[in-house]
Amino acid sequence: MSGKLTLETTLHLDGTKNGVISISKIEEPYGPKSGTVASIGISLAGKAEEPEWKVHLPLANLDDVIEALQKLK
Repeated sequence: MSGKLTLETTLHLDGTKNGVISISKIEEPYGPKSGTVASIGISLAGKAEEPEWKVHLPLANLDDVIEALQKLK
């Protein structure tokens, strides 16, 4: 993966001692002209910039994803 990563927020991962959830923005994640994505990462070791698991969401899908997550609450 290439692109410019900007770490926006780090949250404690509930139920873990050191775990974190990291929220980042990645511009051109898959090369030139690829769309910016929100990256949500999970690190049990507390390494926000080196998550063990991550998902990339196109910014165009964020509103719908946020709405779906709100329904889970």
